[in-house]
Formats: sequence, structure tokens, C-alpha cells
Amino acid sequence: MATSTAAGSGHVQGRLWGVRADDWAEIQEGKVAPAFTAALDELGVSAGTRLLDAGCGAGMVLRLAADRGADVSGLDASEPLLAHARRRVPGATILQGELEELPFEDNSFDVVTGFNSFQYAARPVAALAEAVRVVKPDGQVLLLTWGTPEQCEAAGYLAAIGQLLPPPPPGAPGPFALSEAEALTALYAGAGLRVTAIADVPCEWDYPDQATALAGLLASGPVVFAIEHAGEEAVRQAATEFLAPFRTDDGGYRLTNTFRYVIGTPR
Repeated sequence: MATSTAAGSGHVQGRLWGVRADDWAEIQEGKVAPAFTAALDELGVSAGTRLLDAGCGAGMVLRLAADRGADVSGLDASEPLLAHARRRVPGATILQGELEELPFEDNSFDVVTGFNSFQYAARPVAALAEAVRVVKPDGQVLLLTWGTPEQCEAAGYLAAIGQLLPPPPPGAPGPFALSEAEALTALYAGAGLRVTAIADVPCEWDYPDQATALAGLLASGPVVFAIEHAGEEAVRQAATEFLAPFRTDDGGYRLTNTFRYVIGTPR
């Protein structure tokens, strides 16, 4: 989901994630729906739960939570993605903003979630600390990220795209920097959170044909950045080569990626 990488940088990330917002909303966001559902189950989201999804993207989590009776709010950096979220959950409070400067009052929510968002902030601890600020003292904060590379068949794709991006700054974290349970526990401790659950959820990425698969895989902000840096032809070629081993007998494509979530409560 789209995120801001630093306070004040939301316009950069928002632009990147907005370029292919329709493909993200219609094709790719739902590939992680099993993890969304499992996490909402674990959190006990139900009627009356006040939930903030920080980095809400096109709003699928908001819709799933609202269907359970939750009172939902969302925040994201990308206005084109937020347009989808607002259509999915009419009347909800859905704002453009920064993960590290949440525009909500202290102790406002029972649950704050960050599905593929907190870990992309320039200062993940600061983003989580903001979540701690706006959640109630007995509330819950969730972060979802990739499982380990060995659990993710898309790891090869991420590596190929990485080769088409500008060289990262020294020490910049990769996409799997928080995949290990120890790293998640340390991050939560730094933000003042006590871990109560860590779980893995496999997600099948099924596409009916190559065109749909490419549209989905090229929809995220980092891939848009790679397209701007290396050209769309190079990125499409890398994605096409990656997909080849995952072609199914009916002409579609299927790969499995495991996502890991951690839940904690304020100390």
C-alpha cells in the first residue's frame, strides 16, 4: 500500500503510487486479502471497533473492517488511491497525510493497522510511535510485511526490480529487512509496544493472463520509480522473464507469497 517515506515527503510517494492507482486497486491490492482477513480476525475487529488503517491504499482493509461493523478511518499519501478508498467506504474519514504525523487526536482508536506501510517510512519507529499515540492505552497496533525471502516466490521479482532502481543510500533497508520475528520485536520495543502475536499468512497471487499479471506487478510505487529510472521496456522485460516459470496450464500465472503480521499493545 502507498506510504510516505518521511514527514514532508508524502507528495513524492503519493505521486509514485498514484500513477497506476487503478491497476493497484483493481488487480494487485486484493492479492494480500487473505492476510488482511486473518489479521482482522486476530485483532477481533467487530461492531463498534474504532480502526485506523495508516497507509490505507485503495481502501480494501477499510471495506473489510467496515463490513464487520467497525468505525473506520484511513490515511494515505496518494490521492488517486484515496479516491478509490472513499468510493469503497463512503462517509468514512479518509485523509491524505504522513505516517509520522498522523492528523488524529491521542487515544482515538481501538486498533491501528499498517498493512505494508509502516516499514517503508524513513523512520519506522517514529511512524509506530505515532500509532501508539493515537491508539487507546489498551488498544492494538498491527504491522504487516513480507515473510522471509524463502517464503516469497516474488523475491526474485523484487531483486530484479532492485537492479533497475538507482543505487540505494548506504545502509538502506531492503524489502525483507523486517521479515524476521526478532527484527519486528525489536522495532515494536523501540516504539513502546509489547508484542502479543506474530503470524504468517500465505497468499496466492493468481492472474488470468500475462497482461493482467504485468498490470498488477507494475502498479506499485517502487516499480513506477523503476520505470521512470530505467524505462518501461526494461521493467516489462524483467517482469515477463520473472513470470515465465509461474505460468499455469490454462495460460494464467500463480505464485505464493507469505506475509507476516505482528500485533502489539502499548507498554
